[in-house]
Amino acid sequence: MAALIAASAVRTCFGDGDRTFAGLLRGRCGAGPLRHGDPDRLGVTTGYHAEGGGDRAYLAGRLLEACLSEVIRESGVDTARQRVTVLVATGLRELAAVESWAVVHSPPPVGRLDFTGVVAGVLPGAAEVITFAGACSAGGYALGLAQDMVEHGEADVVVVAAADGMTESMLAMIGQVGGERADRVRPFDRDRAGVLLGDGAAAVVVTDESWTGPALGRLVASGLSCDAFHVTAPDLEGICRATAEAYHRAGRDPSQVDLVVAHGTGTALNDPVECEALRKVVLGAGGDPLVTGVKGALGHTSGAAALVNLDVALQCLATAAVPPVVGLREPLAEGTGLRFVRGAPARLPLGLVQLNAFGFGGVNAVTLVEAL
Repeated sequence: MAALIAASAVRTCFGDGDRTFAGLLRGRCGAGPLRHGDPDRLGVTTGYHAEGGGDRAYLAGRLLEACLSEVIRESGVDTARQRVTVLVATGLRELAAVESWAVVHSPPPVGRLDFTGVVAGVLPGAAEVITFAGACSAGGYALGLAQDMVEHGEADVVVVAAADGMTESMLAMIGQVGGERADRVRPFDRDRAGVLLGDGAAAVVVTDESWTGPALGRLVASGLSCDAFHVTAPDLEGICRATAEAYHRAGRDPSQVDLVVAHGTGTALNDPVECEALRKVVLGAGGDPLVTGVKGALGHTSGAAALVNLDVALQCLATAAVPPVVGLREPLAEGTGLRFVRGAPARLPLGLVQLNAFGFGGVNAVTLVEAL
């Protein structure tokens, strides 16, 4: 049994969901000079910064609050009438607030280092608030749990949310791992230089199929794996297992998928492995989907990445338009046979969409959604 998605919202370097999708369709790149930290010391000169500025210490929470407020308003979720659980996915929580401690010498309140207070301010009366610190696939894991909860009657509504802002710790890690300094993310490009971070948040409302209000799409199934293959390197077999599980749980064949919204980090290791997994599981079953990705335009939004991909997929389903992979000029050799959307949007009706999200430590999440 599938679940329904009643509302969705994002905040990225382009703004809200409508502005984000419009920017993607135009092929815009949101990268700009790094606005905080010492670029020379960090080894990173570029970031995909959210609009608005303000205190970076609690930027993730502010972006999350905006997304939560939007989906609650649009869906009409009411904790007085419904059993509502909130799942918050993140990679870093409010780590920027901890980093600021060293500068201002004033420790942040412990209660502000996760998002429970943010949720309570927007949705008082939620039955429980659970935080997933699951690296870059955290949102995908939360979607899988949300579907299980509504299908098994453990909640009437599950609000799945995610947020991450750039931190100097993560920037420094990227600066140490990479070779040349990337000026933008180039997913699946043979000359890609590596990943860059983007501020981002997202929220969706998941409910069962008895929902009588407006709905944006159907959450069909999720496939998850935690292969613990390597601290940072992806494992082909782990990704293939997650992909195959998603289709098995959905009762669908990979040949039926119309679009893949890829993880596409623009790194030396992720992109070839992700391409090979698509070739093995999807193309190997006779599939021939379009492939797009958003990190060239929006940067890597860490724990919010899966839900950002979901919002883009819902917009694609609603408009029959698929944005190009921003920054992709010449596909890498491992991408041979994959139909990357390049240069301009593709326009065609869509049914089934696959969403990829892969994180450090081999935590992989593949989600299937479709039009109603």
